Amino acid sequence: MGTRTADDFYSGTKAALAGGTTMIIDFVAPVPVSQNGSNVEYSKDLSYCVDYYSKIAAEQSCCDYAFHVVISKYVKDKTEQEMAEVVQKYGINSFKVFMAYKDALMLRDDEILKVFEASKKLGVLPMVHAENGDLIAYQANKLIQYGITGPEGHLQSRPEAVEAESTGRAIMLANQVRCPLYIVHIMSKGAANQVVLAKTQLQTGCSSSVSCGSTAFSTATASVPVPLFAETLGAALGSDGSNYFHTCWRHAAGHVLSPPLRNDKSTPDHLANLLGCGMLDSIGSDHCVFKTEQKEMGKNDFRLIPNGVNGIEERLLVAYEKCVVKGKLDLCKFVAVTSSNIARMFNIYPKKGRIAPGCDADIVIWGLKPKVISAQNHHSQVDFNVFEGFRCENSPIYVICNGKVVVKDGQVNVTKGSGKYIRTEPFSPYVYSKIKNLETSWPPIRVDRKQAQSKNLEQKMQQLSCAIDSSVGFDGPPSPTTSTISNVSNGSSADGFHRIKTRSGVKNLQDSTFKLTGEQIDDDRRNRTNIKVHNPPGGKSHGLW
Repeated sequence: MGTRTADDFYSGTKAALAGGTTMIIDFVAPVPVSQNGSNVEYSKDLSYCVDYYSKIAAEQSCCDYAFHVVISKYVKDKTEQEMAEVVQKYGINSFKVFMAYKDALMLRDDEILKVFEASKKLGVLPMVHAENGDLIAYQANKLIQYGITGPEGHLQSRPEAVEAESTGRAIMLANQVRCPLYIVHIMSKGAANQVVLAKTQLQTGCSSSVSCGSTAFSTATASVPVPLFAETLGAALGSDGSNYFHTCWRHAAGHVLSPPLRNDKSTPDHLANLLGCGMLDSIGSDHCVFKTEQKEMGKNDFRLIPNGVNGIEERLLVAYEKCVVKGKLDLCKFVAVTSSNIARMFNIYPKKGRIAPGCDADIVIWGLKPKVISAQNHHSQVDFNVFEGFRCENSPIYVICNGKVVVKDGQVNVTKGSGKYIRTEPFSPYVYSKIKNLETSWPPIRVDRKQAQSKNLEQKMQQLSCAIDSSVGFDGPPSPTTSTISNVSNGSSADGFHRIKTRSGVKNLQDSTFKLTGEQIDDDRRNRTNIKVHNPPGGKSHGLW
């Protein structure tokens, strides 16, 4: 939106360490290259943008760092080559696409499919911001016509269904390509439930089966779920959408991010429960902060408010109080969703995300140390905090980064530029170990109709070899003749009745022993088992028969 975040790599990583986060993965976005008045031209060349970020991060970062790369525009043939270059040259194994921000960052479904195909080939993990950009633009324009220009319009232009629909659509697209997927910042029950449906194989009805001719197969052949990962944010656990209706414009605008915080007060607990049962995999920060004067770009039009809130310093604090203290997560699960799972996904485990010989000495000593979160005491350069007044009973006592104590007694002692770049190599086993077997075990179904036609013809010839005489006489429909049935290998009698057995050697119950001329197959038998009375009162009956 023509501006830049209030934090740089120095203040951002300092805030991270203060909150107990010892490594960050930042998003490489399109880089501005020129400006003519209010029009800013951005470079979307991926390698150029990574180079730009790398130089700044190397000079400023206080902790180790890696990168995700944003694909803001898909160009046929070119984008896939750029992705491959970034993977090989910089060791980056994640790319982010947007389904939101129409006419800016948004990609269409066919373009997202191409990114997924390229990601699968390169062994990287695509990340998706899931919101329906077309619907958001429609709703936002309609709200402006109603005279709604404040931050409350931001929430109303992005209803929960907009996030849920796009989350389900992103999962469906990834399943069709059979590419792993990471959904960033799940903010609503609806979106979270799409993840739950996919992870429990209910979304596509994998257990149902379809019969086609003589072949039965499961619909799972087209819809076996691929590895799916989803994160939520500290902001989603520690705040809610009622803030958009605050009478103070500054307060309401300070909470604007996308997808927005939800007005349903039960959403934070719902997301915490899903973290506890493994349906959500990680807690991110999505730290992207703008000062009040920057937010005021949208003073008269909520569509122009820069999107983003704080969270890098508060992520662990809020997650511990909201999840561990309330019994949603145990300590091991807390470590997993804030650290270990992320290290595994992005292929830097066990170097990161584990305390053991040979691993990096990034350690947080956590314990009872009360703290009240406030813009007055945080380390970010932003002048607003969405967790203002949030009281934590537990917080970092010591933080050790690469073997150096950087936080002690509430004091942060960091060295600018001391952070190292960490390569995230492709084909993470945690992400891709399932894909190869998925491809070989569930191939597409091909029907060989030429072979089937040949087999059908053979069956017809066999049937013809057992056919009866087609001539019709005066005394009723045709009956088997001696000449016809003498060719039948499994036999019949000379009286013209079938004696044909099935292939398994038992009586063929489909053969009829009935003739309109009146004969019965057991006429030669004096005592018939189905006739109980042989001499009824009045004598034997003689008539039609």
